[in-house]
Amino acid sequence: MSNEFVRRSLDEIRFWSRIMKEHSLFLKLGFRCDDTELIQEANRFYSIFEQIEGASHSFTESTDPEQIKRFNAEVQTAATHIWAFKRKVLGLIIQCKLPGGNNFPLLVDHVSREANYFRNRLKELNEGKLEPLPDAIIDENVFFLRIMADHAKFIGHLLDPSERQLVEQARNFSHDFDQLLFQAIDLSGMRPQSQTQPLLGQFLDENRVSVVSLRDFKKTARDLIDACRIKSIIHPLLADHVFREAERFLFIIDMFEANLIGGAQSHQQSKK
Repeated sequence: MSNEFVRRSLDEIRFWSRIMKEHSLFLKLGFRCDDTELIQEANRFYSIFEQIEGASHSFTESTDPEQIKRFNAEVQTAATHIWAFKRKVLGLIIQCKLPGGNNFPLLVDHVSREANYFRNRLKELNEGKLEPLPDAIIDENVFFLRIMADHAKFIGHLLDPSERQLVEQARNFSHDFDQLLFQAIDLSGMRPQSQTQPLLGQFLDENRVSVVSLRDFKKTARDLIDACRIKSIIHPLLADHVFREAERFLFIIDMFEANLIGGAQSHQQSKK
């Protein structure tokens, strides 16, 4: 294990622990006032991930990797527990045992997928079993494109129906990202033959253009909500939350493109 292991571990935990903390708040806000046990569970998870987020900033890249490995294992356990909580809530909603609440089933499924992603990433880091670059490019894009498509759907449903132009924009983004997701799934099914540098490079370029557009739309919506200039039931923190996840996706695309270009250049030099 190395400083790179420490850096990547802390980066994942700092980003996703904040996301998990905010999920706890959003779920709580969607429960009915008499769902006291679920509200208490959500509050407990909020505190757990707030503590994890704070603890993550007490470490540095020079921290002993073995210490970070233990921290990863602790956080992975917390992520597994919040994943189970989210799946329990989803089951209650789908079985009509929480009538009148304000948590969409797709939203609860969405946040549980992110918890599953987080816990799996920590497990992979600790076991040193991160995917090879070509597989990681496809799998990360399949995951995040679905997340972005979900965000567009949530925004469209949480805006006031009278905000017709913004609702239409959100619907268009939902359609666009559904198409990009299907395209990514097709590319995934064509593995390993599809994993050439030109195809993967084009794949990342196309997704970047669309994610930048969605990120900018989210930023505009967030700023309008903060300024109370549009009608919606979107919590200001939720608006910022989905903006940060789009920024995260762009960060990952940048990282993949840099590694893809670097790998291609190394291959060319080795042929000379």
